Parts: sequence; structure tokens; C-alpha cells
Amino acid sequence: MAGVSLKCGDCGTLLRSVKEAQEHAELTKHSNFFESIEPVLNLLCSSCLKPCRSKTESPLTLSDTINIQEISYILLFLSWYQSTEMVVPEVDQKLLEELEGMGFPKARATRALHYSGNVGLEDAVNWAVEHENDADIDQMLKVPLNTKTEASKPSITPEETKMKAQELKEQARKKKEEKEKRREREANGKREGEENADTLVNYVLLHTFRNMVLFRSKMERIRVGEELLDAKRIEEENERKWWGLFITFVSSVFGATWLFYLIVLQNNVFCFHSVVASRKAEKEEEKRAREKIRQKLEEDKAERRRKLGLPPEDPVAAKPSAPAVEEKKSLVPVRPATKAEQMRECLRSLKQNHKDNEAKVKMAFNTLLTYARNVATNTNEEKFRKIRLSNATFQARVGALKGGIKFLELCGFKKIDGGEFLFLPRDKVDMAVLNSAGTELNSAINNPFFGVL
Repeated sequence: MAGVSLKCGDCGTLLRSVKEAQEHAELTKHSNFFESIEPVLNLLCSSCLKPCRSKTESPLTLSDTINIQEISYILLFLSWYQSTEMVVPEVDQKLLEELEGMGFPKARATRALHYSGNVGLEDAVNWAVEHENDADIDQMLKVPLNTKTEASKPSITPEETKMKAQELKEQARKKKEEKEKRREREANGKREGEENADTLVNYVLLHTFRNMVLFRSKMERIRVGEELLDAKRIEEENERKWWGLFITFVSSVFGATWLFYLIVLQNNVFCFHSVVASRKAEKEEEKRAREKIRQKLEEDKAERRRKLGLPPEDPVAAKPSAPAVEEKKSLVPVRPATKAEQMRECLRSLKQNHKDNEAKVKMAFNTLLTYARNVATNTNEEKFRKIRLSNATFQARVGALKGGIKFLELCGFKKIDGGEFLFLPRDKVDMAVLNSAGTELNSAINNPFFGVL
């Protein structure tokens, strides 16, 4: 196969490459070069071992030359490539929109439709599934202008294609839902932040306003107190001045004896005023203490009614009426006292009858509570429902106290055998009555104001 070379048009020298042509041009100032098919001999001088153009060496091998046909092919490809315009391939816009709705990027969908030949949605999905691991799958495809697309044969079945398309649709739907949820969370977080900021501002304003009101009320109380103290001080000074003038007048008119009596009278008057003021303060303090005790008793009474399941007492009905009203209502039948009220009254009278011995009263309450608890928890055992009245322990704790046996009778116990025993028959056991007894006893034990009034 013939080689190619460069030849100087001025002197006819054959050159192997462009570099040799440049060196030749620098040495000889020649500039007319053209291609030639004559082989270039690689000759060396036998004396100086430098390249020369004599016929003493063998010609250059064919591998050191450039093939003319290959160069023509390369030049033809370069000229074709440079003259061709690269554009985005035309695909079916409807199929492209469907693929984008399934979650495919536009570049991947365009590439899949182009290489699947724009045949249909299933073929494009098949191609996208087969080539989802390609490095350039999400890069926009560009092809030469007027390039014809050929459909590739799918390698998966239509059923698998439908399943994959369904999975892709589901992934796209989940991705869209997650995006909407993220936006909603961001909006909610922003809204909550604004609400928290508003709440904090409102709290600060309210707290500041409350402190201002308290401060102003405190300053008002201080001012009123100071005014009262000033008025009292001025009144005392005026009284002292009046007494001084009066004493001076009496001493000048009646003498020292009357002066002595007036001084004693003045001291007595001052002492009387101080005693009256202290007595008034004591009465107010006693009144406040009684009011506190009354409120505590009312609360205790309401709590007992609540535990017993009774309706709250009407404060209007509980308020004592005037004597005239009592006379008018005397004909109205009186509601009989309940069992719980009778028990409460019995315990109250027991404590008042033995108020000098608090320890003994408390021991009696605890013993009665033990009897009621034993019967309530061991209903079928007769030993807890039968009490010997002559028992020394019973007499010391309950029997000797007025009202102790009466409380047990209110619980359902009856005297038998000529008054030797207190017995509660099994069929007469009433759990509601026993629960009421336990409630009243607990209140009498734990309430320090029980039976005070």
C-alpha cells in the first residue's frame, strides 16, 4: 500500500511530517508544500550518522507512513460532523407528559421515547427500566438533525411492564404526597411559631399589666394607710393640746388639787380608749376565727355528702331563717333525719360529753371504726357480728362512754340474751349503713374541728 508524504514545490524535497516541513521552511525560506504519494526514505549518513537524502539506506517501512484511505475517511467524518446540527429528538408530547406524570425526569423520558421509537408508553417504560443504571440516563439527548429513530425490542413481558408502570406511578404518588406533607409541615411550623410568638407577647403584656395593677393597688393602700396614720396623729395631738389648755386653765382657777384629779381622769380616759380598741380588735379576730371554723365545717359537710352520693345542700335552705318565718313554717312536716345524720349527731354528742379526755374519745372512735370494718369485710363470720357487753376491753373503750352503744345500735346491732350481747343478724347487714358509719367515723377522727361548735 502506497504511503503519503509532503513535498516541497520549490526544491522537490520529500518530507515525512509537518514538523520536518516547518524545519525545511525555516532553513530554505520555502513555503510551497503539497501532499505526495512518493515514499520518504529514512536515510542515515555512514560517516556522520545524520539523516540525509542519499540512496545508501533502505526506504521507510509502511508502518511509519499514514494511510491515504484512512486520512480520507477521517477528513470525511470530521467534515460531516461539523456540518451536522445536533438537536433534541422529536418525541410524542402526550407520551412525554404521561411519563413525567409517572415520575420520570424529562431527559430520561425523552431518551426512552426516542430509543423505543415513540411506539407507546409500555415500550418507553421498558426501555427506561432496562437502562435505569446508565450513567447518562438523566442527561438530555441530542441527535443529528433528521435522524430516524428505530424501535428497540423489549426484553420484558407486557405483564411485567404493567406492574413496573404501576410501581412507578405509586412511587410518583408517594413522592408527591411526601412533598405536599413536607410543605404542610413547614406551613404548620411557621404558623405554630407565629402563634407561639403571639402567645408569648400576650403573656408578657398580661403579666406586665397585672404587675402594674398590683403595684398601683399596693401604692394606693400605702397612701391610704399613711393618710389614716396622719389623721390619727393629728387627732391625738389636738386632744393633747386641748387637755393641756384645759389643765392649765383648771390649775390657774381651782388650784393643784383639781389639777391632780384632772391628770388622773386623763390617764383613765386614755386607758379606757386603749382597752376599748383592744377589745374591738379581739372581737374582730374572734369573729374571723369563727368564720374560718364555719367555712371548714361547711366544706367538711359538703365532702361527706359527696362521698355518700347525696346531692349538694342548697345554701338558701341551709341558711337559718328569721323567727317570724319559723312560726309560719311550723306547720310544715319536718323531714326525718337520715341514718348518717343520726350517726354524726351521736358522735358529736359523744365528743362533747367527754371533751376533757380527747385521747379516750379518739380511742372510742377508732374502736367503733374497727367494729364496722370487720363486719363489712367479714359478713359471714358471726364472731365479728356479736359483741359481749360485759367485756372489760369493750367497756373501757366504748361501753363506758355515753353514746358508744347507741352508735352500734344505729349500725344495726341489737341487744340479745337479756342485754348480755350486741348482735347483728346476717340478714340485717346493710352495707350502705356500714359505709356511712365508716365515713362519719373517719371524718370525726381526721377533722380537728369536729364537734367544736
